[in-house]
Amino acid sequence: MIEQLLSQDRGLWLVTGGAGFIGSNLIETLLTYGQRVRSLDDYSSGRRENLAALKVFPKLEVIDGDIREFETCVRAMQGVNNVLHQAGLGSVPRSLKDPITTHAVNATGFLNILEAARLAKVESFTYAASSSTYGDEPNLPKIESRIGKQLSPYAVTKYVNELYAQNYASAYGFKCIGLRYFNVFGQRQDPNSTYSAVIPKWILAMLRDEDITINGDGETSRDFSYVANAVQANILAATSNSVARDQVYNMAVGSHTTLNELFIMLKDELERLKTHYKRAPVYGPFRAGDVRHSQADISKAQALLGYAPSHDLRAGLREALPWYLDYFSTYNSSAR
Repeated sequence: MIEQLLSQDRGLWLVTGGAGFIGSNLIETLLTYGQRVRSLDDYSSGRRENLAALKVFPKLEVIDGDIREFETCVRAMQGVNNVLHQAGLGSVPRSLKDPITTHAVNATGFLNILEAARLAKVESFTYAASSSTYGDEPNLPKIESRIGKQLSPYAVTKYVNELYAQNYASAYGFKCIGLRYFNVFGQRQDPNSTYSAVIPKWILAMLRDEDITINGDGETSRDFSYVANAVQANILAATSNSVARDQVYNMAVGSHTTLNELFIMLKDELERLKTHYKRAPVYGPFRAGDVRHSQADISKAQALLGYAPSHDLRAGLREALPWYLDYFSTYNSSAR
């Protein structure tokens, strides 16, 4: 599917947050199919190492810059045809601790990129939205048209992105596509950050034979989606027809897994790779700002974008785990 969509030169792609784990996977895919790519990142959460191996591709241009600076966004947008906006500060706990910076990056930074793209008359603009927008909406699965009250500053900023995108469509005729990511995981997702997502954090803890703390009773559930699904959705969105634009879509698998089930699955998959983790989980308090359950309805993306997730949770883990084993081995060697 992606091979067919990228079989022709589609001009210059700008990937913001290109040094992040989703951004770098997008860049790698685009470069593999001969596309021209420009990365914009300030490395506040992305890692230079994620781009290092990709610099062998002659069609990659790297710009160091902050999306909070409008002039930087305008400069990065010169000659661009397609925008994949991935830059932002994730993490609900981080936003509760520092809502000002979260807003500056996720809301003001988004508006800077959006306006620079409109002025540059880019052909497509696809941005990373978030399942956190659903907030306290209790029904499962989550349907794009039905949201609740956002439960964290992070969630508010991602909803603001959607409102700006809607406004730009009505006020300027500039139509974007937002992809509401549901717990994306995969290679290059940093397990050492204070705000690491649960899968890389737990994998690293298991490899180090450290205790794993589960927030709450472990029955909290999430729709975990491998990064290859996110790459597919972004390419489909960027190359979609006008009917599919000015929309938001769920980007997930369409299933849900409890934290207790995830813990067992990770142990099983590491066991398959001859890595044995014998500790039982430690249960702690529920985390502020977290929703209890999350599962996506992906029928809209299937119907309008042609989205078909290539990996379920287990298949994604099997593809990602060798990267984490290599990361752990390299990290331990360099720490000595």
